[in-house]
Amino acid sequence: MTAPVADRLPAALARRIALAAQGLADPRPAGLLDSRQLRRVSERLAVVQIDSVNVLSRSHYLPWFSRLGAYRRPALDDFTGRRHELFEYWAHEASYLPVRLHPYLRWRMAAAEEHAWGNMVRLQRERPGYVTEVLDRVRAQGPTKASELLETRRERPGTMWNWHPAKVALEWLFFTGALTARSRTAGFERVYDLTERVLPPAVLAAPTPEPAAAFRELVRTAARALGVATERDLRDYFRLRPAAARTAIEELTEAGELLPVRVDGWAAPAWLDPAARRPRRARARALLSPFDSLVWERPRVERLFGFRFRLEIYTPAAQRVHGYYVLPFLLGDRLVARADLKADRGASALLVQAVHGEEGVDRAEVSAELAAELRLMADWLELERVVVTGAGDLAPDLALAAAAVTA
Repeated sequence: MTAPVADRLPAALARRIALAAQGLADPRPAGLLDSRQLRRVSERLAVVQIDSVNVLSRSHYLPWFSRLGAYRRPALDDFTGRRHELFEYWAHEASYLPVRLHPYLRWRMAAAEEHAWGNMVRLQRERPGYVTEVLDRVRAQGPTKASELLETRRERPGTMWNWHPAKVALEWLFFTGALTARSRTAGFERVYDLTERVLPPAVLAAPTPEPAAAFRELVRTAARALGVATERDLRDYFRLRPAAARTAIEELTEAGELLPVRVDGWAAPAWLDPAARRPRRARARALLSPFDSLVWERPRVERLFGFRFRLEIYTPAAQRVHGYYVLPFLLGDRLVARADLKADRGASALLVQAVHGEEGVDRAEVSAELAAELRLMADWLELERVVVTGAGDLAPDLALAAAAVTA
């Protein structure tokens, strides 16, 4: 792409623009939180990644906490369940999205055959008509869990690669859009139902845009959520194919909806949302889910913050550097530390299993602010204590600061 560069951004300004776009540049709102504030975060982020790991909290609850503080989790459950303001689909990964985006992802549902998994191809070959049988069963009986369709006692829920046949069929119907998630159980099992029985009628009646128009809207939405971004950043937000994303970026640039910019220190060209805020300073304080949209694309994190972040959940314990479920800590406009956290619900304790500070940070300041944030998180999770175990270079300072907060 060779569009003329309209502006040059200092790296620090690009960082603040990105934080503002993600709702992380300003202090949290004061007072009681209501559905309007939850909705504002949903609309700002557009995509909130889902993950089943529950060592601290289900990941999708954390982005709202990072931006709003101690909101009521049942209120968010209403958004994804009873009120259906958010729907579940494959966007970045498995994600919650505002229902307005449903028409713009129908091209992906229609193209499901291009992405058929091996176990789905095998099921279609070995049991022709079975997927239709499963769809008919959901149509007849209403909301359905995969565990309710086990055919033998030997079948057990498992990973994507050893799903039982009914789970494969349900997931395929979910991918094609015939089914959607009505809710999740307490154990995080998806409850499937016909899409027309779940989504609001206005969403179902919305026309399906041509793929090119859908790609433009998804890139436009990504640009608003990111503030300033490279081509890779923009296409990664909704996991678009490179050619489709590049065409959409070119068309939006020609229309003046994206501004080409050069960011100091970035090797790749970037694009700026014309409506993006350019704050003079950022006053954030937040622990971020490892699946938060600010940090989910690792090269972008390194470009913006000089912060090398790797998910170590699947790394053998002896080989982990920073821990199992590690949350970056944002203070001001920098990622200044990372903490491996666990909610020990039996002991009513928020465990800091390891904590590491970035090079050159003010250890006393970071420890004091992190201790306050951990206390806020513990209260939100209804845990009585914050316990620092002593692992990591920042642990001694944090232990002292945590004790002072408790006192």
